[in-house]
Amino acid sequence: MFRLTSWIAIRAAAVLTAAVAALAGATPPASAQSWPQRPVNLIVPFPAGGGTDAFARPLAAQLEIQLKQRFLIDNRGGAGGTIGASAAAKAEPNGYTFLVGAAHHAIAPSLYPKLDYDIEKDFIPVAVIAMPPQVIVVNPGKVEAKTLAEFIAYAKANPNKINYASAGAGTTHHLAGELFKILTQTQLNHVPYRGAGPAMQDLVAGHVHAMFDGLGSSANQIQSGALRGLAVAATTRSPAIPEVPTSAEAGLKGYEVSTWYAVFAPKGTPEPIVDQITTEIRKALDADAIKEAWKKNGSPTPTLVRADFGKFVTSEVARWGKVVKDAGIKIEAP
Repeated sequence: MFRLTSWIAIRAAAVLTAAVAALAGATPPASAQSWPQRPVNLIVPFPAGGGTDAFARPLAAQLEIQLKQRFLIDNRGGAGGTIGASAAAKAEPNGYTFLVGAAHHAIAPSLYPKLDYDIEKDFIPVAVIAMPPQVIVVNPGKVEAKTLAEFIAYAKANPNKINYASAGAGTTHHLAGELFKILTQTQLNHVPYRGAGPAMQDLVAGHVHAMFDGLGSSANQIQSGALRGLAVAATTRSPAIPEVPTSAEAGLKGYEVSTWYAVFAPKGTPEPIVDQITTEIRKALDADAIKEAWKKNGSPTPTLVRADFGKFVTSEVARWGKVVKDAGIKIEAP
């Protein structure tokens, strides 16, 4: 009896062990369990207060509502956004670090040949979140011109006396200014900053005269009267500042420049997580709060995600590479 009882006990234990093992096997490994289980880091490669921030922060707040988890903004400015992008490229691809990049990152490859990351190879394109047009703005206390034509006339009569700020060498602000100089045959002085936020602060304070900025960081300043908008570099006027004419309406044809902001994942990030954050971003962009914020900042709601976004990045790298070459811009490695 003792032996039979012992055998039954051993057999029961074996069955129980097998059942537990089977149950454990049915549970996904930790890396594939419900995401996110802890705060997610969004690296914004520019200082706070710029155009990237204007779209990244509302998006982060909406994602927190949807996913019931913190989305932390990590501002890492410098070198036209390449320092923050480099940090994101080297981050562990575990779904807890993403890059909120911009059009500047499609420009950087033609300006910085020694970059330690490749925007096309070291990242997974997730989704474009905003595409606001550029706008030519001036400090009304520093520039008397009320129209774009008056501004161009003054610039031609006073070569190298107008200083224009940018978010950094090689950013869309910088190249928009260089394109303006080429089209108008004027001479302006470029003053690079470590992001659109610091550049905007100095423009509002009157330390520089003008800026070729994205509406994300200029719309509020124009609406408040702190800055004067001379022209929107788009084919249609912006609902955010309908009183400001397009560049063509203001007499400068062919001057169309827009920027874009987007989310990238470090290469190697698990596909299920990339799929999930893509879905959540699309859901966020459809939220009323985001639509209202985007309208106020002069941006339409884009729909480019994943493969289509990747193709767009490739086309942007080629497009801006040509502008850099034609303008003869050379920048030392960051």
